[in-house]
Amino acid sequence: MDLLTFSPEVAAALRDGAPVVALESTIITHGMPWPQNVDAARAVEAEVRAHGAVPATIAVMGGRIHVGLTEAELDRLGQAKGVAKLSRADLAACLATGGVGATTVAATMICARLAGIAVFATGGIGGVHRGAETSFDISADLPELAQTAVTVVAAGAKAILDLPKTLEYLETAGVPVIAYGQDAFPAFWSRDSGLKAPLRMDSAGEIAAAARMRAALGLPGGQLVANPIPAEAEIAREVIGPVIEAALAEAAAQGIAAKAVTPFLLNRIFELTEGRSLTANIALVLNNARLGAAIAGALARGA
Repeated sequence: MDLLTFSPEVAAALRDGAPVVALESTIITHGMPWPQNVDAARAVEAEVRAHGAVPATIAVMGGRIHVGLTEAELDRLGQAKGVAKLSRADLAACLATGGVGATTVAATMICARLAGIAVFATGGIGGVHRGAETSFDISADLPELAQTAVTVVAAGAKAILDLPKTLEYLETAGVPVIAYGQDAFPAFWSRDSGLKAPLRMDSAGEIAAAARMRAALGLPGGQLVANPIPAEAEIAREVIGPVIEAALAEAAAQGIAAKAVTPFLLNRIFELTEGRSLTANIALVLNNARLGAAIAGALARGA
C-alpha cells in the first residue's frame, strides 16, 4: 500500500541520491504558537539546506504520510487545530481515519524508514520518566530506537527525565549512544548531565561508518547521537536543575500525570527561566540540524 506523499524537493533528492534529513512535526503543532512555530520550522529547514542536505519535515495529513512539506502545507499544519500527537501506537489509526497528525520521535523514525531516509534530527528524545518504577512511564522513543534503523541526532534526552535509567534502558536494548565531540552525555539544555556517554565520536564520517557497519552486521535498530547544545546557548546543570525540581514538585502537588506531565513541565520551565529555555531549545535544534546534514552527507558520499 502506497502511503507516502513526497514534496517535489524531497522526491528529487531521494531520486538523485542526495543527502536528506528527516524532521519531526510536533515542534510545529505542540511546541510553539503560530506564527512562531512555522518560523522556527522554516529556520530548521533552512539550516539543513545551508549545510548541504534536503530537509524532510514529516506529518500525517489526509490519510497520507507527507515526507517534506510545501510552504502551503507547513502554513496549514502550523495553524491547524486538534492535531493528534502521533507515536507508534496511534500512527496507523490516524492514517486510517484520515486525521491530521504530527509525528513524535518514534513516529518520525517509522516514517523516515519507510521513505528511505537514514538520518533524523530532533531536539531531545523521550526516555524513562522519574518514578517509572511505579508508573511504568517510559517513552515509546526508546523501543523505537531499538528496532528502527535510523540515526537520530538529539541533544540527549530531555532533562526532566530520569537520565541514568534512560541510559540503562538503551544499553539493555542494544542502542548505541554516541556523544558527539565529548565524553559526557548531554542533558538537553545543558552540555553535561554528569553522566558518561557509552560511546564518543568526533566526526560525521565516523557516525556514518558506524551506521553502515550496523547494517552490514544485520543489527536491528538505530543509533542515538547525543549532540551537546552550543556552549553559548546552554543553561548549566547547576542552574536548570533546581528549576526542573521546582516544576516537578508543582506537577506532583497538582496531581498532573501521564501525557500531561511533559507539556506542563516544559511550560513551567519556560516561565521560571523567563523564556531562556525556549531560546536554548531553538539553538539546540538548529545545532542538531547542522550535524544531521553532515551525517547524511557522509552517508550519501560513502565517506
